[in-house]
Amino acid sequence: MPPPVDTPQYVVEASGLTKRFNAFTAVAGVDFSIPRGGCFGILGPNGAGKTTLLRMVLGQTLPTAGSLRVLGLPMPRETRRVRARIGVVPQMDNLDPDFTVYENLAIYANYFGLSRRAVHRRIEELLDFVELSQRAETRINTLSGGMKRRLSVARALVNDPEMLVLDEPTTGFDPQVRHLIWTRLRSLKNTGKTMILTTHYMEEAERLCDALMIVDHGRIIARGSPRELIREHVEPEVIEIHTPPPELRERLGRLNGHRVEYVGETLYCYTREPRDVLPALEGMPEVSFMRRPANLEDVFLRLTGRDLRE
Repeated sequence: MPPPVDTPQYVVEASGLTKRFNAFTAVAGVDFSIPRGGCFGILGPNGAGKTTLLRMVLGQTLPTAGSLRVLGLPMPRETRRVRARIGVVPQMDNLDPDFTVYENLAIYANYFGLSRRAVHRRIEELLDFVELSQRAETRINTLSGGMKRRLSVARALVNDPEMLVLDEPTTGFDPQVRHLIWTRLRSLKNTGKTMILTTHYMEEAERLCDALMIVDHGRIIARGSPRELIREHVEPEVIEIHTPPPELRERLGRLNGHRVEYVGETLYCYTREPRDVLPALEGMPEVSFMRRPANLEDVFLRLTGRDLRE
C-alpha cells in the first residue's frame, strides 16, 4: 500500500549532523537522506561513527550541531513520537529472562496501548512469522541464541512500525539462522517496510540493501547501491593466489592494467582482463588460486583499509 500523500519521501533527513565528545569528533557534519521503502545500509569499521549516527536517529544521543528529521519530525525534540512509530533490533538481545516468549511480546506491546485482543492476534502472527509458534510458553533462558534473535525481530514488529532499525542483526550466528533472518527481512521489504541496517557482514549488506553509505572517521566516504559501489571503486574480477612463489610475483608485477595487493601470504590481483593473468598461473600446479567476481567486501577494504580497528 503506498504511503499517504502527506507522508514524507524520506524517513531520515540529516544536514550538517555533528557529534563531538569533548575534543573527539565522532560524526563530522554529514548530510544524507534515507528514502522510504527498501533497505538502507550504514557500513563502517569499528569507531567509524556509524553507531553514533544510529543513536542520534533513535534519539538516544543528542547532536552537537546540524539538523535531523526522522519520519518528518524534528529530532531529538520529537523522540517520543518517533520511537512509537519505529521498531529496533539492538545489537545485543535484551529480552527479559524471567518471562516466556509470549509474555515478552505481550509486555512490550503494552507500551503501545494495543487492545488485548489485538495483541493476542498480533503475537500469534509474529511467532508464526519467525517460526517460534511452538515456543510460545518457553522461558527465554532456555532458548538458543538464534531463537532469541528471531524473537527480538518479532518484538521490534509488535507495533507494526513504519521503520525498522537493525543493528548487526545476525552477528555471531550460524548460516542457517542468518539465512532465515535474511528471508524474513526480505519479505518485510517486499511489503514496503523501511529498514535501516548496520552490519559487518558485507554479504548481508549486498543481499539486503537497496542503497547504502560507508562511513569512516565520522564522514561519509561513499554511497550508492552495492552494484554501483562495486562498479565505481574496484575492478570487476579478483584472482586470489595463496602463497605465490617469488617468480610469479615478478611476472605479475610486469603486467600492466592490474592492481595487486599482498595480505600476509595471499596475493590479490584485481583486474579487468583476467585472461592476461591466468597464463602466468599455468604450469604451476603447486600454486593454489581462486578466481571470483569483485564484491562489496573488496570495496569496503579498499576504501577503509585492511588495518585492524579496536
